[in-house]
Amino acid sequence: MENTEADRLEEGQPRVPLVNVLLSMVAFWACYFVLATARSYLIGFEFQDELLLLRLVVILASLAVTVLLWLLLRGFDNRRLGLRFAVAFVAALPASLLLAVINTEVFREVEERAIFRLSQEQGVTVRRDQTGNILVDVPQIPDDLEELDPGLPGEVRKAMESAASGEGQDGEPIVIDKETQRNLLWVQLTDIALGRYFLLLAWAALYFAMTQAEHARVAERREGEYKRAAKAAELKSLRYQVNPHFLFNTLNSLSALVMVGRNDQAESMIQMISTFYRRSLTGDPVGDVPLAEEIELQRTYLQIESVRFPDRLRTVIDVPETLESARVPGMILQPLIENSVKYAVAPVNRPITIFISAIEEYGRLVITVADNGPGSGEKNAPRKGDTAAAHASGGRNGFGIGLANVRNRLETRFGKDVSVVSGDTGHGWRTVIRMPLERNVRGE
Repeated sequence: MENTEADRLEEGQPRVPLVNVLLSMVAFWACYFVLATARSYLIGFEFQDELLLLRLVVILASLAVTVLLWLLLRGFDNRRLGLRFAVAFVAALPASLLLAVINTEVFREVEERAIFRLSQEQGVTVRRDQTGNILVDVPQIPDDLEELDPGLPGEVRKAMESAASGEGQDGEPIVIDKETQRNLLWVQLTDIALGRYFLLLAWAALYFAMTQAEHARVAERREGEYKRAAKAAELKSLRYQVNPHFLFNTLNSLSALVMVGRNDQAESMIQMISTFYRRSLTGDPVGDVPLAEEIELQRTYLQIESVRFPDRLRTVIDVPETLESARVPGMILQPLIENSVKYAVAPVNRPITIFISAIEEYGRLVITVADNGPGSGEKNAPRKGDTAAAHASGGRNGFGIGLANVRNRLETRFGKDVSVVSGDTGHGWRTVIRMPLERNVRGE
């Protein structure tokens, strides 16, 4: 998103892009130009080439007036729609009258020439005296007024009807004074202005529709930003749940070493804890890390736990080099490995091996954390109940805080495109994670 648009979003004033506004004006008046030209050719007006050029001038003037109307309307973009329509109804009145005046002045000369030619064809002479009055010389007025050419100008036809009714004298020209001319001009302007008024209102309605669409687009974008912010906050919350849990367990282990007098091992453990936290806390709490980095971090954790269980804890890690660049949420494996230490290594007195492996399966990343410790019958009840629930619901109802944390973080990160299945294998415990295989950082 460009800075200008970002500023508008922060100010809460979404605007229709200027290019879109201008294009809507051009398209609107171009459509009117085509329809008016087609009508002119269908009716058979004279001077078509000249009319075409003059009509183009009127269209350009209409575009300029529409721009002025838009400059007024855009000041009300964030007001109620009813108020915006009220402003449009009022502002379109002077704008339409201005367009009517422009239209009349642009076509005045052509109109006078058309009247002159039509008058000659009808045997009527139309001229002006020195005071500006229109003089109509009518050599013969038909008795039946219905025989008058309907194409005669209104003022000429009205004068001829007046003369035929006996109001004029034979041989004298019919006089149309300035006041009558002004009245006729206002009638003409009103008729043209009314048409332009509804055209301007039609464009205003189009502009309002564009602004509503822009508001909806901005609202949708804001909603997306809020959702992403909420998602990031949820990921941070879930990520930070891991560290206190891990710290609680490691401090217990450290306390046990001190109590039995194993000070050298306690010192070594403190150094490894420091290294572990330095690596885990320097990363982005909502970002992804390469799988190789995540495995290395868990290797450090297992070294910490090996101080507690030097003769019981063994580790086998099998991650192919081709998957080391795969992206995974940071610290995503730590709760699973911690569960294996807690439920498999701690309760027994024999060597226990924790297996960590990763494979690619149909374009997805599959990570397995397993151990050969006691099965579900020897572990706590919540873990035993997870097998059926995990298989029945795709791993939604896992046991304990650790597995639930892993599942929630993955679902927050990838949505429903993940699977976490945990259960007894008959000779230990295994948790399998399936997630989309991504090799690049999000946003790149």
